[in-house]
Amino acid sequence: MDSLIRTFAERGDLAHVALLLWALLASATCWRALNALTQASARMDAFIRELARFNAHFEDEA
Repeated sequence: MDSLIRTFAERGDLAHVALLLWALLASATCWRALNALTQASARMDAFIRELARFNAHFEDEA
C-alpha cells in the first residue's frame, strides 16, 4: 500500500485520485437526492389522488 501511495505522490496523480473520489461522492449524493425527490413526488401524487377520490365520494352525497 505504501508503494502505491508513493507512486501516486511522485507522479502527482494523487490530486487526480482525490478529484475522482470527490466527483464520485458528489454524483452519488446527487443521485440519492434525485431518488428522494422522485419518491416524494410519487407520495404527493398518491395523496392528491386519494384527496380527489375522497372529495368525489362526498360530493355525490351532497
